[in-house]
Amino acid sequence: MTTILQQRLAELKRLEALELKARAVKAEQAKAEAVHTRYRSSARPQQLPPEGNWRIWLILSGRGWGKTFTGAGWLLEKALSEPGIECAVVAPTFTDVRRTCVEGPSGLIKSLPAGTLEQYNRSNGQITLTNGSKIHMVSADEPDRARGLNLSYAWLDEFAAWRYEETWTAGLAPALRIGNPQTIITTTPRPTKLIREFMGRTDGSVVVTRGSTFDNADNLSPAALAELRSRYDGTRLGRQELYGEVLTDTPGALWTLGMIEDHRLQVVPELVRVVVAIDPAVTSGEHSDETGILVVGKGADGRGYVLSDRSCRDTPSGWAHRAVQAFHDFNADRIVAEKNQGGDMVEMTIRSVLPTAPFKGITAKQGKRLRAEPVAALYEQGRISHVGAFDELEDQMTTWLPDSGLSPDRLDALVHGLTELGLAGGTSADRFFLELAPPCSVCGMPVARDASSCPSCGAHNNDYDLVQVYPR
Repeated sequence: MTTILQQRLAELKRLEALELKARAVKAEQAKAEAVHTRYRSSARPQQLPPEGNWRIWLILSGRGWGKTFTGAGWLLEKALSEPGIECAVVAPTFTDVRRTCVEGPSGLIKSLPAGTLEQYNRSNGQITLTNGSKIHMVSADEPDRARGLNLSYAWLDEFAAWRYEETWTAGLAPALRIGNPQTIITTTPRPTKLIREFMGRTDGSVVVTRGSTFDNADNLSPAALAELRSRYDGTRLGRQELYGEVLTDTPGALWTLGMIEDHRLQVVPELVRVVVAIDPAVTSGEHSDETGILVVGKGADGRGYVLSDRSCRDTPSGWAHRAVQAFHDFNADRIVAEKNQGGDMVEMTIRSVLPTAPFKGITAKQGKRLRAEPVAALYEQGRISHVGAFDELEDQMTTWLPDSGLSPDRLDALVHGLTELGLAGGTSADRFFLELAPPCSVCGMPVARDASSCPSCGAHNNDYDLVQVYPR
């Protein structure tokens, strides 16, 4: 009996040794295949991983640079080289993960070498390779999804567009804990808190790669490149979207990127008022100014929220329809518009689309600086949040210089809307001082209630009305 048991144990050990040898051979084959993938044979030098013991490879590049190709190629190389590990691919939404990162023309499935895919389970969001490695598909909209994973590597796509930084701080960062974990981040840049933090590290844990759309010109449509150049070249937004720059503040501008970014939200809070504000263009045509159309709201918390940018370059009928549609979409209670250029024609244009529109015309009696400064102060105090990202509006805000003589349409509409909401009186102190000295309806400057005339413009009390900003 003892002899039989010994023979069986010896056979089990022999089989185990064979299995271990087969795994080792398969691992070596996987490593060999990893360096002969489409990624290694087609990547430009900038798209290959940097040397060194880094933790995060941060790729900041313009659209079309090849971020998806690089992220998919790098992650697969790691998963194929190390059998039995767990990795993650994360994008702003699960649809983004599946359509772009996994099933897209440059995604994981198309980049896999033949014979290396064991199973792709779309329902539970998992890719299993023949060497036992797994790639988990995670939506950045669900910060808790990464909890409990034991990750060696991760690919984070369009990181600057993620709604919740907790997806990284509380979910993925703690989950990257096996072996020598590394992460590749591929994103069109925006100066979010985490992007700024990563770029500010000096300990070698983050390596930054920058690139422009035109680095990949050989693989892009010449017509598309020409259109991108025509639309964005030479603009601040083009520096971000095409050349992958993380934009910094403009000296002298009333708004900074931090004022906007530090209070950005992705979910609309409870609102008590919503206004559609319009800054109409004087002319219509291909080269005319845009009509600024902004939707803003006042929350139950007394703060202001920028909800939508519907600005356009269109005919009066066209922009009026867009404004009225925004009015309905957001269940707004008023449409406000500047009347300086178009006079009563602005109201008539709106009423031609919606005869019953609750409309208020604004006659801008102050200079743009005087109108914009109180709104900029609200941002500085952290009392305004953008619900989502509005690239062209934010570009105007952070580059407009008050004494430049320019008239930024989206910014003007923003100022009209937030002014209409009366957000300057958000605190008890504001309300107290405005009760003592409400603004003059002629020039807008504070006037004591017992004054016989406005000290700023000289209007007598029979020439102007003291605006009742806060109902008693």
